[in-house]
Amino acid sequence: MSPDGELAPDFSAKLPGRGAWLTPVRSALELALKKGAFARSFKTAVKTPDDLAARIEAGFAKAALSALGLARRAGDVVVGFEKVRASLTGKMSGVLINAADGGEDGRRKLAALAGAAAVIELFTEAELAAALGRDEPTVHAAIRSGPSAQRFLREARRLEAFRNG
Repeated sequence: MSPDGELAPDFSAKLPGRGAWLTPVRSALELALKKGAFARSFKTAVKTPDDLAARIEAGFAKAALSALGLARRAGDVVVGFEKVRASLTGKMSGVLINAADGGEDGRRKLAALAGAAAVIELFTEAELAAALGRDEPTVHAAIRSGPSAQRFLREARRLEAFRNG
């Protein structure tokens, strides 16, 4: 809760003061808001922003896209259908990322090659391009197996759970 009594998500778990933990899925948030759980937890009235769910979803998306950008800067990302296909064929990729608004045929072909690699289709071409520092739309990317892939996947799964929960 912010100093002015407004409910504020703390994605880094580093904000000062007392907090309340909630399972990070949309249905749990909606139920907690409906039942007044935050006011009970904080033992005071709580202002709830109308766009709280959107803020939380945006925060999860930002964390995942930030992890993707860090993976790119570490040299762990390949971009483009052919490079991603080669990475998947060589079993070097831990995560396949397809743009949700990308062509169905390309997404299907690469997903068939993914094997043990996780497949994420949560972001648009424009969101992927921005995260990867590219000017042109980005439809396919892959992250090499390792810590970068694990970090991105952890953040992407949090977003996915919130959106689907």
